[in-house]
Amino acid sequence: MGNIVRFSASLEAELLNQFEKASHRRGYSNRSEALRDLIRDSLVRDEWEGDQEIVGTVTLVYDHHTRELSDHLTHIQHDHHDIILSAMHVHLDHDNCLEVVAVKGRASVVQRIADSLVGTRGVKHGRLTATTTGKKLV
Repeated sequence: MGNIVRFSASLEAELLNQFEKASHRRGYSNRSEALRDLIRDSLVRDEWEGDQEIVGTVTLVYDHHTRELSDHLTHIQHDHHDIILSAMHVHLDHDNCLEVVAVKGRASVVQRIADSLVGTRGVKHGRLTATTTGKKLV
């Protein structure tokens, strides 16, 4: 974990109370662990804003009966084979499918590809979940 540095911070009592309740609900054993994750999350957002290399997933829910939708989604993925790492397709029920696409590349490129997938006619819901390659995090 490296060198540990202790520091103090001043917060309103109610803000600290809310933070501790949220940390407990999420299973953190102490404030330090919760605070470390908040700081890392902020650093990951900075990677995205700085257009650095990132990883993430694009999650899509769609009606597979929509004409040519599956072909169009596959075409987009093949056009960006250098960014698309993997895809998983799940049949949710008779009509609906879930597709999870793992991506890696510059944040702006990944965002553009995710937008094109999510914006495809027939996609009921989609979301890009951004994370980091982990190379720059402690």
